[in-house]
Amino acid sequence: MTTDESRLIEVARGLVLEGFEPHYGALADSFPSHPLWRRMKELGTELWLDTGDIDAAEELWTREFSALTTNNTLLNREVQKGTYDDLVPRAAAALRSACPDIDGATLVREIAFVLNAYHGLRLVEKFDAFVSVEEHTDLAHDADAAVAVGRRYHAICPERFIIKIPLTAEGLIAARQLGRDGVPINLTLGFSARQNVLTSVFAKPTYCNVFLGRLNSVVSDHGLGDGLYVGERATAASQGRIGEIPEPATRQIGASIRSGQQVADLAGTHVLTIPPKAAAEFLTLGPEPDALERGIDNDYDPQWAEGVAPESFGLDTLWHVPYGIENAVGDVAAENDLGGPALLAHLADAALGGALPAWPESDLTKAAADGKIPKVRDWEHRLATGEIGLDALMNLHGLQSFAADQKAMDDRIRGLI
Repeated sequence: MTTDESRLIEVARGLVLEGFEPHYGALADSFPSHPLWRRMKELGTELWLDTGDIDAAEELWTREFSALTTNNTLLNREVQKGTYDDLVPRAAAALRSACPDIDGATLVREIAFVLNAYHGLRLVEKFDAFVSVEEHTDLAHDADAAVAVGRRYHAICPERFIIKIPLTAEGLIAARQLGRDGVPINLTLGFSARQNVLTSVFAKPTYCNVFLGRLNSVVSDHGLGDGLYVGERATAASQGRIGEIPEPATRQIGASIRSGQQVADLAGTHVLTIPPKAAAEFLTLGPEPDALERGIDNDYDPQWAEGVAPESFGLDTLWHVPYGIENAVGDVAAENDLGGPALLAHLADAALGGALPAWPESDLTKAAADGKIPKVRDWEHRLATGEIGLDALMNLHGLQSFAADQKAMDDRIRGLI
């Protein structure tokens, strides 16, 4: 590490920790309790709020909740409100003073880091919560940089920060190293049981995800079915399979929840990260607490539109886990000096390339243009042949969507400095 890099790290750390007054373990009794959330916990679910909006979280927070999660999209919403318009130029001045030769791209990434960490600490302070903070999307394909930044986040708040790393080849490598360093990792942008088995065996993160609401949307939006229970089935299959993997156990997050009914249907999932709208809707539904049961144990059966073969769109990749995947991934994981391209090549050789393929530039461009829900009929041939899985396609579009929101935040930062 150069002297300039050390200065930047120290200046950023000072800005982030300025005025931070944590209350670790001291605030729990100050929050109300709610019988429905208590019942969810009794059924085995850890409750997170999926928001960076302090006011929205305050309306719903009870002592049963343990964490909040932010990401590039959610933080961008806070930044676009002007919440940190004073912090951005102040951070820019301090970072330039520490390193007068800093280039523009590095300056923007450092300020983005400051905003992520600073906002995360405000959530920690307000709710005495764990907070899942996400790295800049520029690092999604740079394992060494992702490890370095993950260590910086952890050093700022080891008591409460969980570091989000996206599911890419380099992200898996970074997550594995950070986990070995004792850093809690939320391996994000997972969409299937097989991806999460791969993740859990190779990187052993603290948490993995199924973005279940997006799975329901891709089916309903394209007339493949009504969309009901697609994501729920994938989440249930994933939790079941990762539960068979020996310690250290990865915990399943049900993410991208769209309704209060999904909260009820997914009771018993290890973790639910719930947007405020869905949390409020769940309370409005008002089921009797004793009537809630472990929906994660249900055998969900999505229904398809007439004439739709789910295999033609890779829908089976969401819950089908190939035989022997644990051993195949274990063999790959034994290669300690893998880079991203080598990891992808090994996965392809193990017949797992469809879960995490090497995407050509043309695919990246199309995904960026289409948004977070892919136009699956444009990919139908490749999905039907298994060249790519729907899980991989959703992962690609999710990352490109996050990158677009990251760019919007970066653009606002540039406009303020």
